[in-house]
Amino acid sequence: MPKALSDAVRRGQTRHRSWRMLKNSAFGWTMAVGGIGVIVTIVMIFFYLFYVVVPMFSAAKIEQVAKYQLPLDGKELVHLSLDEYTEIGFAVTSEGYYYFFDAYTGSPIAEGYISGSEKRKLLASASGDSSEGSIFLAVDGNHWIVVRPHYALSYPNDKRHITPSLTYPLGRTPISLGFGDDESVALITGNSGVEETTIVAATSGGAMVLTHVLVEASLLGDEKTLETTHVRLPRIDYAVAFLSVDIDQRELYAVSTDGQISYFDIQDKNDPRLLDLVNATAHGGSVTSIAFLSGGISVLVGDSTGQIQQWFPVRDENNNYSLELIRGFQVFDSAIINLVPEYYRKGFLATDSNGYVGLFHTTAGRVLLLKRIGAEKLSAIAISPRADGMLSVGDGGMITMSRVQNAHPEVSWQSLWGKVWYESRSGPEYIWQSSSANSDFEPKFSLTPLTFGTVKASFYAMLFAIPLAIFGAVYTAYFMTPKMRAFVKPSVEVMAALPTVILGFLAGLWLAPLIESYLAGVFLAFILVPLSFLLVSFLLERVPQKVRGLVADGWEAAILVPVVCVAIWISLALSHTIDATFFDGNLPLWLFNQWGISYDQRNSLVVGMAIGFAVIPTIFSISEDAVFGVPRHLTFGSLALGATPWQTVIGVVILTASPGIFSAVMIGLGRAVGETMIVLMATGNTPIMDLNIFEGFRALSANIAVEMPESEVNSTHFRVLFLAALVLFLVTFAVNTVAEIVRQRLRVKYSNM
Repeated sequence: MPKALSDAVRRGQTRHRSWRMLKNSAFGWTMAVGGIGVIVTIVMIFFYLFYVVVPMFSAAKIEQVAKYQLPLDGKELVHLSLDEYTEIGFAVTSEGYYYFFDAYTGSPIAEGYISGSEKRKLLASASGDSSEGSIFLAVDGNHWIVVRPHYALSYPNDKRHITPSLTYPLGRTPISLGFGDDESVALITGNSGVEETTIVAATSGGAMVLTHVLVEASLLGDEKTLETTHVRLPRIDYAVAFLSVDIDQRELYAVSTDGQISYFDIQDKNDPRLLDLVNATAHGGSVTSIAFLSGGISVLVGDSTGQIQQWFPVRDENNNYSLELIRGFQVFDSAIINLVPEYYRKGFLATDSNGYVGLFHTTAGRVLLLKRIGAEKLSAIAISPRADGMLSVGDGGMITMSRVQNAHPEVSWQSLWGKVWYESRSGPEYIWQSSSANSDFEPKFSLTPLTFGTVKASFYAMLFAIPLAIFGAVYTAYFMTPKMRAFVKPSVEVMAALPTVILGFLAGLWLAPLIESYLAGVFLAFILVPLSFLLVSFLLERVPQKVRGLVADGWEAAILVPVVCVAIWISLALSHTIDATFFDGNLPLWLFNQWGISYDQRNSLVVGMAIGFAVIPTIFSISEDAVFGVPRHLTFGSLALGATPWQTVIGVVILTASPGIFSAVMIGLGRAVGETMIVLMATGNTPIMDLNIFEGFRALSANIAVEMPESEVNSTHFRVLFLAALVLFLVTFAVNTVAEIVRQRLRVKYSNM
């Protein structure tokens, strides 16, 4: 070869090697960057979920921002409240004098005597539900009047301006309490709505009168007509120290200092009834304060030992109500002085005689904060409607304005994962119910039923998919002829590309009604199809060799396709006959009547079959590759030693391929756990905990998809949904990690076969 030509060849080979090394290097760097990018992405997803979830578990804070003295001139405060924007305070003294003042400086904004009280002695006072803001005053002469602060909002020069005023929902003229001239009012309570007001007053002698005022508005003007009725309540044989009417004006609690609680039903204002009598201080001490939680279902009772109890009525099997002690809090060392509920949440503030303030939430069962505000006892305390501000008054009349940070009090380990006794329920339960039509709704954020639903969906899906996918993969890789395998394997793998929303649509609108109509036939098919396989195998073994020779080795599965179709057709055809013969014509109804097993059309059986159909291609493809990749010398050696083909499959092939098969099952499980659309469309999507295969459920993934668009950003609901996503993330990560460890051990164990 000429020297010039050989030099050119060498240069070409050098360029070729350099180009190949460059491509190899570029490919290696690309793969490395891609792998690192995947890891970084997963880590960032984890930290973002963690970042959103962590604020739920932050501690509550109360920070003092101002301190000042109101010109009370030694008068006792009987009412204290804040406006919605935590800018204006409102106070009423024991002489019927009111103040509107700046919440941060104490500067007066408006003040004066409440109409009807300026020339009369104030006998008793009470505050209605905090969300209504009504204040009831019993004045000399056994009369009463109701007032309500009003805050007019305007925006002059684009700046918020609040103008406070005092309103009189029932007019400025005091209304009679219905007592005689020889009786003197000692206690009063009530609540006022748009159309009616209910007042209950008690004398020092124990007599109680219910006053009901019905408001009828004129159709021709703004005039109102008041229809007032008075009813004497059943006398109780103890001195009443506290009275409280719920916001719906249906229940009355009369409490003595020694803990006797009388629970009255006052729905029928003309026929009040005593429903129950319980003792709240069986442990000792005396009652020092009571208050309704937001919504008026639960009543809080504080005593002289520092204990706070939550009671509410529970309905029994006979539809009778009785008071039950639901939970208690014991964090104070001295008597409870004030119990102040939040306006729209199931939390409350409490103070004791040593000046400590406690912040609590009943549903979560949490003591959120315990802090001392000054060195003196707090005679009054108020919280703003948004629960972000607090006013407290010391014995000397010094007012402290504080900021409250308590964004997510509903969250605790107990409320997320444990049984909680919710209001109006008969006992502790796991419940997910994140919203309601009313503002005083008690959120139910238990993730347990959602996790249960996820596990239930995955279990039935894998129960359906694993046998079909693995047995099909073993048969396809080991027994099936290459020509048929070349057709079957791609066909099954193409199924993985089918959108799950289509599967969910078909499962919900076609499969679910079909199974309900042919339920007996579906169960018969699970029996008849395997029996048909055995029958065909039995017949093939006994037909003449010439007939058997018509079916080449590896093509036996082709015979089973029409057999399966015929077996399923026979099963469905016999379904109604079986129903009529054994199950009174309707198997779902028979199950309920005989065994109490309810049947929902969209249930776990439907979901298990639909998700199983979506998971089968993944498990089949990976398992088939693992089985097909078993070295042939292992199978030939087993057969040469006298083992049958099935003995070889069970003792050699499956064991050698077990790492790959296990990986396939774990990947399929991960797919089933995270499945959203099929679960969303093919179940009733109800978050219940029931092992019944004919009942629906709600999974974590489906719940996130349903409720995330409706949740308020950064709300507790929003963050709990992110917590559900974090749980799914961690469970998937843990399952995959364990699966990889097991797979590596199996690989090492069977690699030397």
